[in-house]
Amino acid sequence: MKECIFCKIVKGEIPSASLIENETVMSFLDINPVNHGHALVIPKKHVETLIEAEQAVLENCILTARQVAEAILGATGAEGFNILQNNGRCSGQVVPHLHFHVIPRWSDDGFSLGWRQGRYEDNELDSLLEDIKQRL
Repeated sequence: MKECIFCKIVKGEIPSASLIENETVMSFLDINPVNHGHALVIPKKHVETLIEAEQAVLENCILTARQVAEAILGATGAEGFNILQNNGRCSGQVVPHLHFHVIPRWSDDGFSLGWRQGRYEDNELDSLLEDIKQRL
């Protein structure tokens, strides 16, 4: 597999606005931010999706995301933040390397997740609930 852009950032082959790094993860500012202060948290080892990542890596990613979010809130004065994580191209994952977006938010920033709400038809919820529970 050809190396991805995040792997090249981890190796120092591509410069980044690095925020924090340890043995497992690193964080840097997104060069195409939704809002100023938008950062990414990535595992240093290449994995494409959340499901492929080891538990210790995920724990380190989310704890780092929390630390980065707190720093971003202080630096930007943001009112809140989103942590977004996409898996697969259909979900909006552009770079096939696991990453968490930490996006500072303001009530008037114009960014929308476009969330829509659906409904279950008769017995769909119960049937799906049982199927999922059997797989857990």
